[in-house]
Amino acid sequence: MALTWRSFDFFDATQIKIADDETRAFFESNDISSVCSGSESLFFGSYDGQVRIVAASWKVVRSFQAYESGGPITHMRQVEGTSLLVTVAEEPSSGDANNAPVLKVWALDKPVKKTGIPTCLSTVAINNGKKPFPISAFTATEDLSQVAVGFANGAVTVIRGDLINDLGTKQRIIYESDEPITGVELHVDASLTTLFIATTARILKLVVTGKGHGQPPKTVEDNGCGVGCMAVDKKTGDIVVARDDAIYSYTLEGRGPPTAYEAPKKLISVYQDYIALVSPPAPAGESDTMRRRFWGTTADSIYTFTLIHPELRIIAHSESVLTDVQHIFQIWGDLYTITQDGKVYRYHEKTLPQRLEMLYQRNLYTLAAELAQKSGMDAQQQNVIYRKYGDYLYQKGNYDEAMTQYIKAIDSTEPSQVIRKFLDTQRIHNLIEYLEELHEHHKATSDHTTLLLNCYAKLKDIDKLEAFIKSPGDLKFDLDTAISMCRQGGYYNQAAYLAKKHGENDLVVDILIEDSKAYDGALDFICHLEPETAYTCLMKYARVLIEHCREAATQVFIDYYTGKYRPKIDVPAPAEVAPVVTNGGFVTGAATAVQNLSSLLPLPYMNTAAVAPAPQQPAVRPTTIGDTSLVLSPDAVPAPKYTPPRPRTAFSSFIDHPDQFIKFLEACVREESLSEADKSDIYTTLFEMYLHKSNEKKGEAHREEWEKKAKSLIEDGKTTGPKPAIENSNVLLLSHLSDFRAGTTLVKEQSGLLFDIFRSYTSAKDTRGAVRALEKYGPNEPQLYPAALAYFTSDPRILEEAGPEELTRVLDKIDRDGLMAPLQVVQTLSKNAVATMGMIKPYLSRRIDQERKDIAENRRDVAAFRTETEQRRQEIADLGSKPVVFQKTRCDQCGGALELPAVHFLCKHSFHQRCLRGGTGFGDGDGVEGECPKCARDNATIRALKKGQAENAERHELFKDDLERSEDRFRTVAEWFGRGVMSVPGAE
Repeated sequence: MALTWRSFDFFDATQIKIADDETRAFFESNDISSVCSGSESLFFGSYDGQVRIVAASWKVVRSFQAYESGGPITHMRQVEGTSLLVTVAEEPSSGDANNAPVLKVWALDKPVKKTGIPTCLSTVAINNGKKPFPISAFTATEDLSQVAVGFANGAVTVIRGDLINDLGTKQRIIYESDEPITGVELHVDASLTTLFIATTARILKLVVTGKGHGQPPKTVEDNGCGVGCMAVDKKTGDIVVARDDAIYSYTLEGRGPPTAYEAPKKLISVYQDYIALVSPPAPAGESDTMRRRFWGTTADSIYTFTLIHPELRIIAHSESVLTDVQHIFQIWGDLYTITQDGKVYRYHEKTLPQRLEMLYQRNLYTLAAELAQKSGMDAQQQNVIYRKYGDYLYQKGNYDEAMTQYIKAIDSTEPSQVIRKFLDTQRIHNLIEYLEELHEHHKATSDHTTLLLNCYAKLKDIDKLEAFIKSPGDLKFDLDTAISMCRQGGYYNQAAYLAKKHGENDLVVDILIEDSKAYDGALDFICHLEPETAYTCLMKYARVLIEHCREAATQVFIDYYTGKYRPKIDVPAPAEVAPVVTNGGFVTGAATAVQNLSSLLPLPYMNTAAVAPAPQQPAVRPTTIGDTSLVLSPDAVPAPKYTPPRPRTAFSSFIDHPDQFIKFLEACVREESLSEADKSDIYTTLFEMYLHKSNEKKGEAHREEWEKKAKSLIEDGKTTGPKPAIENSNVLLLSHLSDFRAGTTLVKEQSGLLFDIFRSYTSAKDTRGAVRALEKYGPNEPQLYPAALAYFTSDPRILEEAGPEELTRVLDKIDRDGLMAPLQVVQTLSKNAVATMGMIKPYLSRRIDQERKDIAENRRDVAAFRTETEQRRQEIADLGSKPVVFQKTRCDQCGGALELPAVHFLCKHSFHQRCLRGGTGFGDGDGVEGECPKCARDNATIRALKKGQAENAERHELFKDDLERSEDRFRTVAEWFGRGVMSVPGAE
């Protein structure tokens, strides 16, 4: 056995106490020929051909005779997750004939009604060329589509087909040799099935299905194994083979690295990450003094059961067994063995914390970390192991190795626990290493950054300080803390370098404005940024920049908000590089970093002339104080793509700067790509600023100038849409607050508030203005005429100013368009004793004459309707009381002489009976029975009209709608009354 193996007791071994007498007797009878597990049950095959099923209670819950001949069941396989069971038995020979082994597939969930045993889905006699050799190995795929059987004579038979549905199978002996077969295992991939064959002298592989099918077997290794020493690792699919010198694994590519473990091996099984081994007793010739002294004469029959972890080289469990271990199987989460004397042992793996504690007790922390990784422990719990290992090394005084372990556990260790141990000056290098790793893992806080910078300062290690500040990649420290410390110490250039390097443009501007007071430099820095970044900085310091750089800042706002912003690009002018004295090497590194950031403008007061560009890349040297550079023309720079923000976002930036604000608004007004909402905001604000400027100073010339601009804004400031650029309510409010009367009148006219304009003239007693407004707006606003009539007759002076001709014109318009009823006109004029009877006499005379004509016409219509009604009533009465004489001599249908039989109607039409359809003279089938064909169409029309009137009589909404839209409502009521809308339903 190799010396590198470490022994532990990771398993609890207990003997299963079988309470059921029948089951215990079966185990003790030594009648178990084969065992398999699956689907939460155990299956035992016996030498008499019976199958017994044992549940978790260790009681036989079911048994059946699988083979009537009583042959021993040598191999079994249960398909996990199904009720299928495969059994293989060697039928006893009869006479001179040698019976072939028989394979059966059972459906355990389908018992036969008569016998109660499971249904046998298929039965296959395994072909071995009629040679009487026992089966030495057996395997099958999960779907039972392929089965491989090895024989002791060196033959291997493969069975293919549908064993579940018994649709037929094919058998073929794919391998024959003089060496007995000791193991067969199938390796199934998506499109390739490979059979591994083990003999006593070699290991071979053969492609059963897929690419390479039909080729002869390939020898993988020229060493074989014993029966029971070949297994498959279900987790990896590797084939595991045990020999006396080592444990070997095989894949499709060949043999893997072996695990040396010297011991005789009789039986193996793969359980999770472990391999279970059964070692036979040592040969009698070997001398083992200690064993013989302890076991006495039975020492030569002692077997050894061992569980090893090949990857960790751990002997997880080892014990001596007095009798041979016949079977190894795993079920219910544990490993079980059955010995020759019928005893069952369970091996339950201890919990991971228990196993780790065993390793801690022996200070095997490295092995504990490997075990935790193999067991799938999460990283946070693994860090606990590293921390324990670090504490162990720290107590031994090995501080460098301890720090290495603490760094491994850095993700889940409280940094203060480690930092307190290394605060001694002699261990400051270890502390710096730990703090740097904290920053690398992004676990550092502002306090850690401060401590690390203080350590650098204490050691005066400027190179490390600069390397830390200029470290590439993502930000690994608290930027605000580092910048704050530089600013507090007066190192503004270093602070600005850090801010610029990490894209903190707002901090750069903050340093320039708050610390350096370089307002022009800050604005110039902003102008070199990309649009999105520049907008953030511009809005943050807008009021300060407009206060100190009014014209330049206003122009930047105009360019940005009108979509004309282009970042400035500085190109160094050809000039000799003068030697520049650097400060501790920092400026050189800072300038190099600045040159790499071509999209950023370097800071003022930061000279980078001493930095030489790389040979393969042209240098873009930034502008600094003392440098000479050439600024490209804005037109030469391609316009970046960005969406200008809404102009109203900049309004608050121009507080207390009306002139710059007006300049900004006027520039925005000239843009044609503005939305309607933005136009409304700009026009309204610009209108307000014009009125504000008009009231700023005294003097009519000044006021008229700005009011003219405001008025032109209202007149010409309409958008192409249906809505004006400035809301009417805003214009009225602003005009009222600024006493701008012209704006009020103009917006009312534009908004169609014509009545309000006329009312404003009447309120001011401006008769001439009212007359002009009536002439201008009257055609579009007819209701102005009734208002004008009331206004002209409200006061004698107003009537005199207007004149009788204007009053007559108003009355004519009212009469012609029917704007007021005569009674309403009289009531309006009677409110004030201003208008005389002579003024309205022509109007009243015309109205009376017209109404008399209407009355006379109505009376004539009434008389005509009454005469017609009386005539119809008389005709109806005559038809009901007087005889009717028919004198027709010709048929009204065919025109021939009228002959009997004839049909006469009260309408004075006569027909031959034969001329009427149907022979009865009752119309053409579409009218009423007994109706005259000649009058049928007119009668149908009358009935349809009457039906329509009856339906409309119930639809009162039509009547209401017609009444609301009618100019003569009395006439409308009379028409609907004639249609029967007001008749009583059901009345005759």
